[in-house]
Amino acid sequence: MQFPGFPPGQGGPGFPSFPPGGQGQGFPGYPPGQQGMGQGQQAPAGPPPAFTPTQATAQTLSTGGQGPSAFAVDPGAIRGCLFRYTYLWLTSGQSFWFYPTFIGRQSISGFRWTGFRWVFYGTDLRRVRSFKCF
Repeated sequence: MQFPGFPPGQGGPGFPSFPPGGQGQGFPGYPPGQQGMGQGQQAPAGPPPAFTPTQATAQTLSTGGQGPSAFAVDPGAIRGCLFRYTYLWLTSGQSFWFYPTFIGRQSISGFRWTGFRWVFYGTDLRRVRSFKCF
């Protein structure tokens, strides 16, 4: 959107300015020049497996001692699931098939199965209670 009195690519009052030519700093969590849906960010060609795994066989990592446990998935542990069908159980109680395409130190992103199609999804690793990849 162009505002009178401002050069192209610059924001108006109360709006952030952007580098000229549309060269942004990258998608949040990605280095400059990489976008969240860039190369290598493609959904699987087909649906996930037709079964729902049990959480008892999933990998669960918890930290803490006495009292309530704080769950957190170690990025190194889930890295083996990159580009593989993975079933996630979140701390909110939600569970679903997921296809991770990016695993950072504190977050994970990829594609979540809705029951009909894959949609782009990302979350903080602290929200992942357990996982199982296939």
